[in-house]
Amino acid sequence: MITCTNYKLRRNKMSNIEDDTDAQSQREIAIVRVLKAPRELVFQAWTDPKHIAQWWGPKGFTTRVIEMDLRPGGKWRYVMTGPDGREYPAKGVFREIVPFERIVTSDEFDEGFEKVVNADLPKGMVVTAIFEDLDSKTKLTLQIMHESIEDRRKHEQMGVIEGWNSTFDCLDEFLAKA
Repeated sequence: MITCTNYKLRRNKMSNIEDDTDAQSQREIAIVRVLKAPRELVFQAWTDPKHIAQWWGPKGFTTRVIEMDLRPGGKWRYVMTGPDGREYPAKGVFREIVPFERIVTSDEFDEGFEKVVNADLPKGMVVTAIFEDLDSKTKLTLQIMHESIEDRRKHEQMGVIEGWNSTFDCLDEFLAKA
């Protein structure tokens, strides 16, 4: 009888862990791309303001790096400008940086974003970029964690997946010239 009770407790604990994992995965957007460049070059393109300005943003956008303090606790601020001249400001704080492997940062819509996008914007996003070596290529995994499933849905409705895929196309083009 004790075995059955222990089994039920273990099963309930396992179920709770699975529920937590499932809830977390429902709040996440993951985008994976294999880039035709070595990991060190991809990481440099991702972290050097001169490079970021040449590829960051969907096709047709330009980006100004306003601030880039690449260290845990350091802040970043970018302003993307669309083909129509509208500006889309974003900001964040770096939480973790493992050179050539991983960057974790908060990601927020900066002041003024609500003027160009008439939507209830998601808040509290955490973005993890994972750089994996694949011989002469790099597997880049972008994980965007949201505070809630509803925030993930809002972000998807804004076109985040299409936007990042277009941005990765621009990165791939930039890396081909580098």
